[in-house]
Amino acid sequence: MGWQGWYTIAVLFLTLGLLAWGKTAPAAIMWGAVALLYGAGILNETTALSGLANEGMVTVAVLYIVGAGISETGAIDFLAQRVLGSPKSQTAAVARLMLPTAAISAFINNTPLVAMLIPIVNDWAKKNRVPVSKLMLPLSYAAILGGTCSLIGTSTNLVVSGLYKQHFPGQSIGMFDISWVGIPAALAGCAFVIFTSKKLLPDRRPALSQLADPRQYTVEMLVDPSSPQVGKTIEEAGLRHLPGVYLAEIDRDGIVLPAVAPEERLRANDRLVFVGVIESVVDLQRTRGLMPATDQVFKLDSPRSQRCLIEAVVSNTCSLVGQTIRDAKFRSTYNAVVLAVARNGERLSGKIGDIVVTTGDTLLLEAHPSFVNQHRNSRDFFLVSQLQDSHPPKHDKAGIALTILIGMIVAAGFSLLPMLQAAVIAAALILLTGCCSVEQAKRNLNSDVLLAIAASLAISKGLEVTGAAKFMAESMTSAAAGSDWLALVMIYLGTVLVTEAVTNNAAAALMFPLAVATAGKLEANHFPFVIAVMMGASNGFATPIGYQTNLMVYGPGGYRFSDYLRIGIPLDILVGIITVALAPLVWPFH
Repeated sequence: MGWQGWYTIAVLFLTLGLLAWGKTAPAAIMWGAVALLYGAGILNETTALSGLANEGMVTVAVLYIVGAGISETGAIDFLAQRVLGSPKSQTAAVARLMLPTAAISAFINNTPLVAMLIPIVNDWAKKNRVPVSKLMLPLSYAAILGGTCSLIGTSTNLVVSGLYKQHFPGQSIGMFDISWVGIPAALAGCAFVIFTSKKLLPDRRPALSQLADPRQYTVEMLVDPSSPQVGKTIEEAGLRHLPGVYLAEIDRDGIVLPAVAPEERLRANDRLVFVGVIESVVDLQRTRGLMPATDQVFKLDSPRSQRCLIEAVVSNTCSLVGQTIRDAKFRSTYNAVVLAVARNGERLSGKIGDIVVTTGDTLLLEAHPSFVNQHRNSRDFFLVSQLQDSHPPKHDKAGIALTILIGMIVAAGFSLLPMLQAAVIAAALILLTGCCSVEQAKRNLNSDVLLAIAASLAISKGLEVTGAAKFMAESMTSAAAGSDWLALVMIYLGTVLVTEAVTNNAAAALMFPLAVATAGKLEANHFPFVIAVMMGASNGFATPIGYQTNLMVYGPGGYRFSDYLRIGIPLDILVGIITVALAPLVWPFH
């Protein structure tokens, strides 16, 4: 190995150190590393930019569009409720998330699965008041563990299968050969994360407005007569423990029901009075089966799907001051509807139209986004601002979005189409059927994650072409000292080390020939060593760049590098012990 190899290893450790420091965005750090390798001549233009055209990276990007369609139609709430339910504790939430994810991941490639689930889990966590930092890493780990339960669960297994056919013509790895080790490892790994997540995963809760902002909105929502919520109790409808908002009362045919019990059943046309902070009021507006209690929203010019929520602070020169919202003819004057009013943290009783406007009131409006530009410098308002992601969902298209999603999963899961082809067709259908707009799809793309994945692939290429990765692997395996068991341990550790530092597929490609050669020197059965490579390359838990799904949840979970080490290293060791213990029992060395 020449100076280029040592230089690349130094760049790798510098990258890992900066990621651990956590002061700079991962994408910036990784592209800085690519620049160092490119500047030294180790990577050329093609290899430095090859990650941007990588099939896995492009698949993740396309699936963000599919995810946008699921989110924008409200189908995301249906999936979360049906599959994930309403857990009673953080530990139960982790269990409800990990077990089905691991099971699905055994038959669907885990990277696109995580790409689809991230927005679902994010909304589900918010609704159930579980810190998202307690769920995103378990999501990634469950997908990784599930991928080791069958040959098609992860691309790594397919890479090793292809190499196996090349080395041993006429032989192949069966669909469920790895299951003998993968299923026990997945069960043990999921159990470990479920029962240690409370202590080993960080508790990073986003600050709700109520902690720093006195704005408490009172908002009325009407139960749509065609709503699936009709007949459900408050608890069953998921309206009991909403973060940052509470159900103050129900107005039913003019009779007010205060202090609503969780067993109270919803009826058609119930007027639900909620009090809470702005983020939670936005969530209420997107809840299926609930609609604003004022019929004024249906009289605006633009379709609801094109509108958004806007906050406007009433100025002292506004003509509305001293009048009720109804008398001021707010809708016809501004082509906007007042949904709620916040006034110095007070709870304002009565119907929206009867509220008398005073200077300094913050109005929550539903209007077309053009309202912001039209009234930004108006003498009627001190401040006008649009709330992000606040447009009403297209609930009427939820069935279409779910059908497209299921079709994509079936096509890819049963190998009717390659994953990328199925994802591209699904994304195109999402856009063509109007489940989400091009603008919404663009907003849903997580460029930081995509750039970080592309950069990590370029770094791994540098480790390959300089021989640095091979040197790291051989250094580990040379310590076997003629022992079958010790050699198997070294092969697994070497594979995990390369996986954590490079990528899973690169680790598999590098370690496979070393594993087969090691078995040949020992005159031992090569299959336990092949299984060790498959398991080691697929199970990278201790770094964000060890596996693409780890990198994908880095930002959404608000993680730091040390979070991966704290729970990932014990998980690496646990899966390693199970692999090394079971593989020789299923396929004896001699």
